[in-house]
Amino acid sequence: MIQNFLKIAWRNLLKNKTFSLINISGLAIGMASAALIFLWIQNQLTFDRFHEKIDRIYVANNRDNFSGEKWAWNTTPKILAPTLKREFPEVEDYARITDATFFLSHGEKQIQAEGRFTDPGFFKIFSFPLLKGDANKALSGPDKIVLTEKLAKKLFGDADPMGKIVRIDSSDNMTVSGVLKDFPNNTTFSGEYLLPWHYMKKIQWDDEWWGNNSIKSILLLKAGTRQELFDKKIRDITIRHSAAGGSPATTEVFTQKFGDAWLYSRPVNGEYVGGRIEGVRLFIVIACFILLIACINFMNLSTARSEKRAREVGIRKVSGAARGNLIVQFISESILLSFIAGLIALLLVQINLGWFNQLVGRELFIDFSNMWSWLTGIAFIALTGLLAGSYPAFFLSSFRPVRVLKGAFRTGSSKLSARKVLVVLQFTFAITLIICTIIVKHQINYGLQRDSGYSREQLVYSLFQGDIAKNYELIKRELLSSGVAVSVTKTMSPITQRYSDGWGYEWAGATEADKKIDFIRLSSDADFVKTMGVKLISGRDIDIFNYATDSSAVLLNEASVKAMRLKDPVGQKITGENGEWTVVGIIKDFVFESPYGKVNPLMVLGPKSWFNVIHYKLNPARSTADNLKAAEQIFKKYNPEYPYQYHFADESYAEKFKEEQRSATLATLFAGLTIFISCLGLFGLATYMAENRVKEIGIRKVLGASVYSITSLLSADFLKLVIISFLIATPIAWYAMDHWLSSYDYRISIEWWVFVLACLLTMVIAVATVSFQSIKAALGNPVKSLRTE
Repeated sequence: MIQNFLKIAWRNLLKNKTFSLINISGLAIGMASAALIFLWIQNQLTFDRFHEKIDRIYVANNRDNFSGEKWAWNTTPKILAPTLKREFPEVEDYARITDATFFLSHGEKQIQAEGRFTDPGFFKIFSFPLLKGDANKALSGPDKIVLTEKLAKKLFGDADPMGKIVRIDSSDNMTVSGVLKDFPNNTTFSGEYLLPWHYMKKIQWDDEWWGNNSIKSILLLKAGTRQELFDKKIRDITIRHSAAGGSPATTEVFTQKFGDAWLYSRPVNGEYVGGRIEGVRLFIVIACFILLIACINFMNLSTARSEKRAREVGIRKVSGAARGNLIVQFISESILLSFIAGLIALLLVQINLGWFNQLVGRELFIDFSNMWSWLTGIAFIALTGLLAGSYPAFFLSSFRPVRVLKGAFRTGSSKLSARKVLVVLQFTFAITLIICTIIVKHQINYGLQRDSGYSREQLVYSLFQGDIAKNYELIKRELLSSGVAVSVTKTMSPITQRYSDGWGYEWAGATEADKKIDFIRLSSDADFVKTMGVKLISGRDIDIFNYATDSSAVLLNEASVKAMRLKDPVGQKITGENGEWTVVGIIKDFVFESPYGKVNPLMVLGPKSWFNVIHYKLNPARSTADNLKAAEQIFKKYNPEYPYQYHFADESYAEKFKEEQRSATLATLFAGLTIFISCLGLFGLATYMAENRVKEIGIRKVLGASVYSITSLLSADFLKLVIISFLIATPIAWYAMDHWLSSYDYRISIEWWVFVLACLLTMVIAVATVSFQSIKAALGNPVKSLRTE
């Protein structure tokens, strides 16, 4: 019986090639789009959840009140994790994690690579496979290093790296104690090597200050430990220990499940309640709707052709076929068509997967060697066929044979048919996506056009490495004297990134609450204003070379002056963790963090602070290539053991828009696919409508109707459906985008023209789709259409 059903299904598919092609194309594109999205969703939902002990792994977090708001953040003091292990028996092990960027060399091979400092407990907590070496000893001493497969290959080729020496920053020799399998693409961990925390102590980067929140603390709790009870116990640990050290704090400590940290990363009132999970939920909805729209095409075209299959149904019923058999037959046809579309979709996914990976910044793939991948794919195709064919199967099988065989059967054209509802649903979603896409792009452009407050043009920075810090004055002098740069300054972080912030500052008139104002911190020795191109509002720039007391000078931005309520800020004294600072100048607010966020209070501290970066403004009178070539020679002269590395500030600033631009590209892509699939179905319906009304069109032409009037007549019904869709989509899109925009401090207002543009765009596309068949029908020879009457 099944064989018979499939044979009939195949014959019907070949008999109606046009409609089969439209159905297969729509389903294939819809399935391919949904499959790509589901691959990304799977990647996100499995992020850091594959570890064997995942139900016992937690990340320590801080919570405190600042400027009247409760904040939460996941960087902690270095001393926290070992203290928790010592004081609380619930803690089985811990691993502190922080970034490490070093210059590695072996023989003639030299590589600048990023890695991580961590504790020996790393391999006890996480399930990352160690291909070579002993997990219990690999990070047990200050002179050991664990390499990833990729880095081991770069440094040693095919040779066994175990026990060999790797030199770090031309200063320390490390013995390779393990080879780690490369980190998968669904983990927060990255980098190409692991260094023991003992080495961090050796180079004096470790500290026991409870106010330095700079690393991540991962805890492995013992089986049976209840998170809520453990959190109550550890809540005041920072408060207790900082008070004992003479610098009392109000910061509370709590834990978050490590498996939840990736998806729930946005703190609201001190709790992680959202974040990437919102994007995952959104794309689940988008994938389902794209697939649903493709299925709606199948439903509409199948029911539209019902009159042509009505006689077949009548004859089968008279011959004794039960309704259940007819339902199985029609669903078999849809599943067969779905499997053909599924094979095409698989081909489309493989062709576009590389491009999609670049877009989402992941390495997604289909594991063809995994049986579950095949079973999931088959189930996905079968369910799609079942969804697409269910309504047509029940609809077609419900025909009454007496009416059908008498020729009295007509599907009719009621004002509210299921087919019209489905078309409205299709275009409602398509128009919603179009409106959202326009608003997202408008918001991105709004941020791009925002005045950053400093001059990014020809501004370059290099991180301190090797002897750059020691020879800074010589490098600066030669950059200026050679004409490579017009100004140079050193800072604690790049102008586009935050390395440090702090609170607890006091000044004349400050209240106890003012101690909880969080200030972003930068630093400079001299020429900060000139090099960065920021605007000096009052006072002067920091200049240690002409003002010896400027080692404790500080510049404030406008946001700081406002938060501190200073009427005459220049000359004011500010007391903080590094002693007393004197305000020498006020600079205009500039965008330091997100271009969509508010400008936070900022201090530019004098040389009494610390430095990690050299910024230099290239000479605009010379070409950039010549400037960089000359700069390389200067840096190599004073830092010969390291390659010259530089970053353009404008490129780093552009990175701030990457996430939003990715969202805009995805929205544009899926909005385009949605409207395309919807129009594909509309084209099929218009084709069938023109076939069904061919005699009516012939009569109208004989009676003198013009091509325009016939085209308008045939297009009007579809245009009405698009307008109804627009009216439904408008409030939905407005609500969704208003909610999305509320997360930005610097944002656009939703304007009326966005909705008008989306409506006109959709109407033009729909009319163009329908008009092709309408005009073709209107231009037909009425003699041919009426001759068979």
